[in-house]
Amino acid sequence: MILVYLEGHNYEYEVRELIKLFFFGKEIKFIKDEKACNEYNILIKNCLRKAKDDYFSLTEIFKNGKIVSSSSIESINNIYVGKDDLNKKIKTGIKQSIYEAISKIAKLEAPWGILTGVRPVKIVHDLMDKQIKEEGIYDILKNEYKLYPDRARLIIDVAKKQRSFIYPLSKDRFSLYISIPFCPTRCIYCSFPSNSLEVSKKYVDEYTEKLIYELTEIKKIMKNKNIYTVYIGGGTPTAIPTENLNKIIKSIYNLFGRENIEEITVEAGRPDTLTVEKLQMLRENYIERISINPQTMNLKTLETIGRMHTDKDIIRTFNLAREIGFSNINMDIIMGLPGEDINDVKNTLEIISELRPENLTVHTLAVKRVSKFRKTIDAYSLKDQNTINSMLELSKKYAKNMGLLPYYLYRQKQMLGNLENIGYSIEGKECIYNMLIMEERETIIALGAGGVSKIFYPNENRFERVPNVKSLKDYLLRTEEMVERKRKFIDTI
Repeated sequence: MILVYLEGHNYEYEVRELIKLFFFGKEIKFIKDEKACNEYNILIKNCLRKAKDDYFSLTEIFKNGKIVSSSSIESINNIYVGKDDLNKKIKTGIKQSIYEAISKIAKLEAPWGILTGVRPVKIVHDLMDKQIKEEGIYDILKNEYKLYPDRARLIIDVAKKQRSFIYPLSKDRFSLYISIPFCPTRCIYCSFPSNSLEVSKKYVDEYTEKLIYELTEIKKIMKNKNIYTVYIGGGTPTAIPTENLNKIIKSIYNLFGRENIEEITVEAGRPDTLTVEKLQMLRENYIERISINPQTMNLKTLETIGRMHTDKDIIRTFNLAREIGFSNINMDIIMGLPGEDINDVKNTLEIISELRPENLTVHTLAVKRVSKFRKTIDAYSLKDQNTINSMLELSKKYAKNMGLLPYYLYRQKQMLGNLENIGYSIEGKECIYNMLIMEERETIIALGAGGVSKIFYPNENRFERVPNVKSLKDYLLRTEEMVERKRKFIDTI
């Protein structure tokens, strides 16, 4: 157990999230009396004190009652993160001193420094919006947020690539996310809304009708706004019957006009859900971008994670999609899957490099709270940080050799190795929706069970989160309520 004692402030959430980076899976407990520390526990003590018109932060780490590490930030006023916000400076100084103290003794590294959020690229966009020059941004990332130099350069490059797709910002532009929460089976690492078709097939027709109702009502609410992109995700959208998916896509076009949509993506995800008929239907509906996501090309791992298809099925389905005419295909893979080593990852990357998809999304395994994996993690063999980092570096080399450049990036809580997820693309085939949803610079209207709308207010650089219910049955009973939830916020844009 890691005990934490705070003096002079109560930023428990921020401190907990930072400490979790270094002590993966450990219980963290905040105490009110530092004398209550058991000498066999690690105690992290952070004090914030005022000195004239300034503050300083001191962190001391005790083990078996003795100080084993310490670090201090002598002047909060000297911290510069692009804004003159005292509260922001104080939180940054506290995290800096804790980060430096733990770094001296920790077994794990934190290449993303004191950043614990999902969207580090957003910070770069904010700094660019303030007209701060590139080298100034790099200095802030490296010196204040403590990013490793390669990560600082990476997110600057990603932000530069994104600017032409995201800007100019507009309160009158929006994108649609359509949730299809059905899958053939549930993967052990999955935390998305997903219902087994074996159990929930009887609800698909009703779900289709309710989704179309929500689409129709949203069209009325958004009549004076301009649609930009559409993303049909899940679950696995192609798990439902061809006629249901066709009906949903046709409804989108009838309501919003295919000619008005810059980009539409369908998560074809699982190759065991794709047939010639389904792929032809997607092409006939002018779908240009699909995802065929292997996660790994190793048969044993596919069985372990709960996939009901083989590596050969992935190759066959990919080639079939090419024959039918798809020229923008994404493939997802995951680093750090149970039992995999660097040679398994190399095998996956070798096969994918032969297929040559236009997009490659490289995830690092995250132990998500609601996944099956979280409950049974002790039953699996997971690699250490150095091995997972080597896997990620190998994927970067293969992506570069395939002519793929990073264009979006995000992180997740409880991610193995404190690393990241990176989306790569050849020039001109970037997924616009991925950039919009990650950087939160546009209104995203989400429909269906588990969908989360984000209403963007560009003049205030903020958004309001408006979730639909996650439960399939609740959604079917409360679709009208889901529309009204969004209406209240959309009317305020």
